[in-house]
Amino acid sequence: MAFGFFKKKDKPAPDVPAPAPVSAPTDAGPEEAAPAKKGLLNRLTKAISKTRMILSRRVLGLVGMGQKIDDEILDKLEEAMIEADFGVETTGFLMDVVRGAWKNGTIETTDQVLPFLQQDLKHRLTHRGNALRFAENGPTVILVVGVNGAGKTTSVAKLAWYLTSIGKKVVLAAADTFRAAAVEQLKTWSQRIGCEIVTGPERADPASVAHRGAERLLELSADVLLVDTAGRLHTQKNLMDELRKIHAACAAKKIAGAPHETILVLDATTGQNALNQAEMFKQAAQVTGLFLAKLDGTAKGGAVLTINEKVEIPVKFVGLGEGVDDMQAFDADQFVDALFDLKDLAPAKAQP
Repeated sequence: MAFGFFKKKDKPAPDVPAPAPVSAPTDAGPEEAAPAKKGLLNRLTKAISKTRMILSRRVLGLVGMGQKIDDEILDKLEEAMIEADFGVETTGFLMDVVRGAWKNGTIETTDQVLPFLQQDLKHRLTHRGNALRFAENGPTVILVVGVNGAGKTTSVAKLAWYLTSIGKKVVLAAADTFRAAAVEQLKTWSQRIGCEIVTGPERADPASVAHRGAERLLELSADVLLVDTAGRLHTQKNLMDELRKIHAACAAKKIAGAPHETILVLDATTGQNALNQAEMFKQAAQVTGLFLAKLDGTAKGGAVLTINEKVEIPVKFVGLGEGVDDMQAFDADQFVDALFDLKDLAPAKAQP
């Protein structure tokens, strides 16, 4: 299978290291902040609980005893990973990596398999860069794209809250003008978050709203413009034309390099549909990062790895609930550690 996971890429735009996951703004001191961070880890762990249970039930029985690796054990490990929803193709590639490491002597016994995989997965999830990119100079423009129903507008609100909570002054542009409910929803969120919002008449040209948003961004000397784009997918050409107009609207205000990020919101519960959407948007919209929404609605943690590898776009944020603060910047180390955190689960007996 040729995935091209490590093929050379153009040098990425400068970015800013992603801040540590944050909780709702509070006056709490360090003693209170630590439990809040732990709470986010607990939610992430819970979100992928089914995957962890399957791994514990099947994998611990295979790798926990430290016996010599052989083909039969690796075949059983492959079955367990597929059952845990890593996906057939991703599992196949990962097992090729494990088999290669076994054959070249990097790993020899089963108790070395999980540490090896943990290190490998962390690399795969980080080598494209997970940090949100900001403009080197001046304000930053972020487009948010995705199909209706994926949780796009709620994710825009979560991003606005996140950016505000790390000290950024944010302007929202409600450019999903073909869905009045989306505009009203974003208005409500902007009031709760305390950030400016620019809207237009129903069915107004989305690019005109983005243009006014860029104007307001400069007038307020704000840091970030978040543009909620329409979630219609009539044809790829329509999508490309609309996004090109939004790009031009931002460029007309002489915001160098805009948009600096194009974040695609995917519903993590939809499996293959999410992959299909990602492929289409990648071609049409020059997507630079993924926001995996509704991760709390699926226990299939392997979907994160599958999406990351199949579409070759880094995961930058995950949504873990309905609340505006139920999201976090994606931390690959934390995710992989949660996925393979089997120590709190009863070990299974070795399979014959």
